[in-house]
Amino acid sequence: MRDFLVAVDIGTASARAGVFGRDGTLIAKSKHPILMFRPLDKHAEHSSEDIWSATCISVKAALAEAGISASQVGAIGFDATCSLVARDRDGAPLSVSVSGNAHQDTIVWHDHRAISQAETLSRSGHAVLDFAGGSISPEMEMPKLMWLKQNLPDSWSRAGYFFDLADFLTWKATGSASRSRCTLTAKWNYLAHETPGWSADYLALAGLDDLIEKGGLPDDTIGVGGSIGPLSEKAAAELGLDTSVQVAPGMIDAYAGAYGVLGGVGAKSFPGSSLETSVALIGGTSSCIVAFTREPKPGRSLWGPYYEAVLPDHWLVEGGQSAAGALLDHIVMMHAAGGEPTTELHERIIARVGEMRAAAGGEEIAPDLHILPDFHGNRSPLADPHATGVISGLTLDTSFDGLCRRYWRTCVSIALGIRHILDAMADFGYRFETLHVTGGHVNNPLLVELYADVTGCKVVIPHNRDAVLLGTAMAAAVAGGLHGSLLDAGHAMNSGGSERLPSTGRDLYERDYRRFLAMIRHREELRSLD
Repeated sequence: MRDFLVAVDIGTASARAGVFGRDGTLIAKSKHPILMFRPLDKHAEHSSEDIWSATCISVKAALAEAGISASQVGAIGFDATCSLVARDRDGAPLSVSVSGNAHQDTIVWHDHRAISQAETLSRSGHAVLDFAGGSISPEMEMPKLMWLKQNLPDSWSRAGYFFDLADFLTWKATGSASRSRCTLTAKWNYLAHETPGWSADYLALAGLDDLIEKGGLPDDTIGVGGSIGPLSEKAAAELGLDTSVQVAPGMIDAYAGAYGVLGGVGAKSFPGSSLETSVALIGGTSSCIVAFTREPKPGRSLWGPYYEAVLPDHWLVEGGQSAAGALLDHIVMMHAAGGEPTTELHERIIARVGEMRAAAGGEEIAPDLHILPDFHGNRSPLADPHATGVISGLTLDTSFDGLCRRYWRTCVSIALGIRHILDAMADFGYRFETLHVTGGHVNNPLLVELYADVTGCKVVIPHNRDAVLLGTAMAAAVAGGLHGSLLDAGHAMNSGGSERLPSTGRDLYERDYRRFLAMIRHREELRSLD
């Protein structure tokens, strides 16, 4: 019986593979680092061949740890960051780099080289923007493609395929250039609710009239829950699997995580919960807020709504922070008492913050320290890639306790930023009561506490802490026929979670939130002065 599933997650720094049972139990997992290239400021690049190699190493290691043979695996799924992969007409790597190195063929999701191109698209007022939050982020694919055509014309002339990273992985796995509805709808301005999905005049406006041809892009997409096809012989050998394994359509990593935690909402796992009042927070290097609704609710600075990006007959909307875990790492590295932001150092800081707060008896340990977390721009709700971080209230303190105070207030600022997003979503008709948190942030008790107390939402931490891999495994389960639908898979494979209710003493954070909003206004005042 093929009762097992393999899920692969490609993040910013590593490839991870997990082996799951049909009930959602994580049996084994493994990870392998991937290379990052930074040829210029704001440029970040991967090698897709390096990513595929790391994928194969991780899958083989996870299978070995699980003691699972290829004949026991029914399907494999891939999720990835929304990075852009370029290949030539023969399928070979195609440089996206000013270095000219062909193996640097992938523009990483957080690369901000295409800010001016994104602004051009945002100013256009095109109807496509109604399904992109009214503006285009430089983290999406269209501005990156515009930059590539304008700045690397030789690469553009030789292009044969452009892939979202998750679609590249399914192409490597099957040989099929089919694309996922999840990726194209969310990151390529493809309108899955319209026929045709591509807007010809929008592509012309972007100067990308030839994109369909150059990118090998299809007219239609395959929804999550479908199947791209079986593994090719070559890919099966490289992954340690066989050609009977079905391949699920690729997913964006944050959306896989959202499905992983929200797929069981309304089931026995979460009695009394409603999908419409639940929202997923996928917290890692960055943070993503993801929700599903039956009806489209457009809103400025929110990505989407995207039709059937994951669930059939549902729209998906996303907000987020461009730096969250990355910001905490940065705070640790930039302080005199900090250093390399290892897990151990984070844990030591968190423990000391707890001691300092306990000694303060409920009083704020850094009352004059206020932070805006926009160190890599503001994705939501301001949609401002030029926004910068602010630290107000610095002193000459270089002690470890000084670092701890700054770390604590950074955690507060991240939570305030999440509230800012949720408040903006409320203005557009969204009403959330429960915040399902997954990703690396569940390992930071300060953030978990603050997400509840600052937002006023009930916080649910899934028992399966790796919801991104789980969501990908759920999609693979449907592709492989282990479960009949995405709803069935969500119900069968989600094991529920633990709850944390907001505390009653939120006045302190109400004051913090008012100061947070005031700092945003003051930042804009400074930017407006001649």
